[in-house]
Amino acid sequence: MFSIRTFLLTILASSSLCAQSLTQLVNALPHIDGKQSYLASPFATTGDRLYLVGHQNGQFPDLGWHITGEMGGIWAHPIKLLDGFIVSVDGQDLTNAASFRNFPMANQHRYQTKNLEILRTQFVPDGLAGCVIEFEIENKSKQTQYIPFVFQAKSDLRPTWLGERTNMIDQEDHAEFINDQWVFKDAKNPWFAILGASEKGIPGAAPIPFNSIGKGIAKSINYSLSIPVGEKKILQFYIAGSATSKAQALNTYGELQKNTEKLFQQKWGRVNALAQKSKINIPDKNIQEAYTWLQYNTDGLTRDVPGIGRGISAGLPDYPWWFGVDSEYALQGAIAIGQKDLTLNSIQLIHKLSQKTNKNGRVVHEVSTNGAVYNPGNLNETAQFASLVWKVFRWTGDKKMLKTYFPSIQKGLHWLVTDNDQDHNCLPDGSGMMEIQGLHSEMIDVASYTQKALQDAAEMAQVLGENRLAKTYMAKASQLKQQINTQFWNDDFRSYADFRSQDRAALELIKQAIVRADTLQKPWAVAELKQTEKYIQANPSDQARPFVVHHNWVVNTPMEMGLADSEKAIKALETANKYTNPFGLFVTGIDRDASAGSDAGSYKAPKIFTYTGAVMTLPTGVMAVAENNYGRPDQALNYIQKLTRSFSYALPGSMYEVSPDFGMMTQAWNVFGFAVPIVEQFFGIQPRADLHEITIAPRMPSSWKEAHIENVEIGDNRISVYYLQGQTPRVTQTKNWIIILK
Repeated sequence: MFSIRTFLLTILASSSLCAQSLTQLVNALPHIDGKQSYLASPFATTGDRLYLVGHQNGQFPDLGWHITGEMGGIWAHPIKLLDGFIVSVDGQDLTNAASFRNFPMANQHRYQTKNLEILRTQFVPDGLAGCVIEFEIENKSKQTQYIPFVFQAKSDLRPTWLGERTNMIDQEDHAEFINDQWVFKDAKNPWFAILGASEKGIPGAAPIPFNSIGKGIAKSINYSLSIPVGEKKILQFYIAGSATSKAQALNTYGELQKNTEKLFQQKWGRVNALAQKSKINIPDKNIQEAYTWLQYNTDGLTRDVPGIGRGISAGLPDYPWWFGVDSEYALQGAIAIGQKDLTLNSIQLIHKLSQKTNKNGRVVHEVSTNGAVYNPGNLNETAQFASLVWKVFRWTGDKKMLKTYFPSIQKGLHWLVTDNDQDHNCLPDGSGMMEIQGLHSEMIDVASYTQKALQDAAEMAQVLGENRLAKTYMAKASQLKQQINTQFWNDDFRSYADFRSQDRAALELIKQAIVRADTLQKPWAVAELKQTEKYIQANPSDQARPFVVHHNWVVNTPMEMGLADSEKAIKALETANKYTNPFGLFVTGIDRDASAGSDAGSYKAPKIFTYTGAVMTLPTGVMAVAENNYGRPDQALNYIQKLTRSFSYALPGSMYEVSPDFGMMTQAWNVFGFAVPIVEQFFGIQPRADLHEITIAPRMPSSWKEAHIENVEIGDNRISVYYLQGQTPRVTQTKNWIIILK
C-alpha cells in the first residue's frame, strides 16, 4: 500500500510540468479488478455529499426498490440529480465496458473499439455535491482518428424516500444551456443540477437512446475530436447540484472545474491516513486486504446532509440514510479502526433525531435524509445505543460526551424496562432485530442487549458519580443475566430460545413457520416444528416459556454479549455451527439449505433476490465475537474467513450485505465483524482512556504465529502491539499510560 508521502512525491514528480489527469492520479492508488461475470452488477463512487451508483459495465439502469427503480444514478441527498449518463464515441455507444477497476475513492471502466481504447474514471471529492468524470481516449490505430464524441446526461431532480412527508413534491425538469453548461431545474422546487466540461462543446438534445423512469430530461454536449496516431485525448465532465439554489450548484461546479487535482490529492491524503490507523499485519493476507478496504468503505458511507446532519449511512443502493441499529454495530468497528470523527458525528446525529422524534430516550430505527422518520425505534436499538456510548467513552475518554448522552440513556432504560414490561418480570416485550410478523413478545436479543445496557449504564453512572444509580442498574443487570440463563435456555435444542411467550402466541407463530418451511421445501424444519407443536398441545402451560421456532441468528446474542454461562455457551455455539454455510450464518435457521454445516460446495445465486434463506454478514460477525468471548479464537477465525469469501465476490473491494452477492453492495455493519474480533479480541486491546489505562490480552488463532497492529488511536495516545506466539506481547505507545498485560 502507498503511504501519503510516496503518493505525494509521485504526484509532485509527475506534475512539475503539467497538471495530472484523473487517469494518472488513480494509477498511484491501490486497486482491485472486477470479474467479467459481474460487469452487469452495481458499483458506487462515493463522497460525503454526493455519490454515483451504476453498473460496472458503465450503464445506469433503473435499480433499487426503496424508491422503485430510482436508487441508482447520481444523488446529492436529500435529492437526486441525474438518472445517469451515456457516451457515444465514433458512433458507438459505450454501454458495455470490457473491464472494471475499483480504487479506494474512485473507479474506472475500460472500453475497447476497433481503433480506440477508452478509460472512463470518476471521482467524488470531500465536502462537495459534485463529481468529476474523465474520459481518456487513446488512438490505437495507425492513422489519425477523426471522431464524434457525445456526452448525454438525463436529469431526474426528485426527492429522496419519504419526501412527501416533508412536502418535497417532484415536478417536471427543465433545462437551458448557459455559459457552456447545461442547467437542469425542477419546475417548482429550487433543485438544480449543472453539467459542463473541460472544453467547450456544442449543446444538443438526446441522440442516444437512454430510457429511465422519472420526470427528467436528457441533454448532450457534443464534440468533433482529432486524435493523432498513438496519442491520447482527455475530456473531463463536471456534475454539480443543490437542493437549495442555482448559485450553490454553480459554486460547486466552479470548484470541480478549477481544482480537480487538488481535491483529489486532499481526499486521498485523508483517506489513506485513515487506513494507517489500526493498521494490521497478519498471516492471513485475504483477511488483511478485506480489513483495509472496509476502512475505505466505512468512510465512503458517510452521508452529510445540510440542515439534517452528518453520520454513517447503512448501505448502498437502497439504504443511503441513517439507522439506529446499523450505526450501533458499525460504529463499534469504526472507533476500533480510528474513525473517531465519523463515530462521534454519527452518535450525535442519531441522538438528535431520536430526541426530536421520541423525547423519551427511545432510539430511532430508520430516518430518511430529509429527516422523515420511518420507524421510531425497535427495543434493541435503545439498549444498544447505551452500550455504544460506553464503548466509545472507553476508547476516547470523553467525559463531556458521556454527560451529554447519559440523561437520554437513563430515559431510554426506563422506557425499556418499565414502559415495555407488561408483566413486570424485567424482560421487555417487543420487537428486536428480527422483523418477523407476529414476533414481538419477550425476544432473546432484546433481553441480551438490555442486560448489557444496564451493566454498561452502571459503569457510566459510577464514572459520573451516581453511585446509588450504579448499584440499581447493576442489580437489574445481574437479575436479567440470571433470567436469560434460566428462562431463555432450552436444553432440548441446546440453544437459547428465539422468544418467550404464552402457548397461544407460540402456536400461531409455529403455524406460520410451518407454512414458510413447507413453501421453501424444508421437510426437516416442518417435521421439527410439528413436533414442537404437538409437545405444546400435549403439555400445555399457562405461564410464558421459551420456544425455539425459527432458529434465528439472534439466539446467539447471549454469547455475543458474553453473558451466557460457559457450559450453555459452548453447547449453543456448537449448535449455531449447524446453521452456517461456506459464507456464514443463516439469518433464519429453518431456511438453511444443503450447504449448511459445510465449508465446501459450489454457490449458485437464486434468480430473484429475497432475504428468505439469506446468509448475512452481521450474524456471521456476531458469531466471531461470540466465539472469542468463550476462548475459541480458532472458531472465531473460521467465521471471519467465511466473511472474507464474500469480499470482492461481486464488487471488487467491497462486501455485500447478504453473502456473497445479494442486497446492499456495500454495508456499514460489515466493519463490525472484522474490527471488533481482530482489534479488541485477537490483539486483545481493551482501553480505558479516561483512566489512561489499556489492557492488552491477546487471544490469537493458533495458526497466527506472528502479527502486529500499529497506530491504534485511544484518546490522545497511539499504541502498537507486536505479537509473537509464546512470548509476551511488545507494546509501544506515544504517551506514558498504564499498560496491563494479560
